[in-house]
Amino acid sequence: MTLKKLILGVTLNIILFLPFLSTAEESNQYKVASGDIISITVLEEPDLSINNVKINSNGTVLLPLLGHVIIKGMSVNEVQNKITELLLKDYLKHPTVTVSIGTYRPFYINGEVKKPGSYPYRLGLTIEMAITIAGGLTDRASENTIILTHKDENTAQSVNFKSKVAPGDVISVKESFF
Repeated sequence: MTLKKLILGVTLNIILFLPFLSTAEESNQYKVASGDIISITVLEEPDLSINNVKINSNGTVLLPLLGHVIIKGMSVNEVQNKITELLLKDYLKHPTVTVSIGTYRPFYINGEVKKPGSYPYRLGLTIEMAITIAGGLTDRASENTIILTHKDENTAQSVNFKSKVAPGDVISVKESFF
């Protein structure tokens, strides 16, 4: 059995049979951006709550009473605090706001994988997991030449299987010449 097949088999079993765990720290560090789908709940104010709304291309969401609110680049806690502050100004005395992410913006994988394309991001995603989600490596893939391009930073770097993937990242698995 080749190393590629062994890694694919073990990783596929982990992804399929174990729940995807994330830490509170990772969740708090995550910055929302265009393409994320979020829900905002204002306790005891259903008319001010929104469910499963996609953050638009300019990084805003349209909220009742408040209009377009810029939230791009903020953590979930920062979004909650901002909306709470805005509601406190002119509308509510003691608003309780919760924000949750329903769907993260996708990551992209191309090159020598069996099913290249875009896939929903998950907290804690690594290159190894992303390759498994994309059906594994092809027979021509180079395990040592994987390039990760960070959309937010517009940088590209050579990475290994344990490297972390962020939403919007592009993973390129190059072809092996031997």
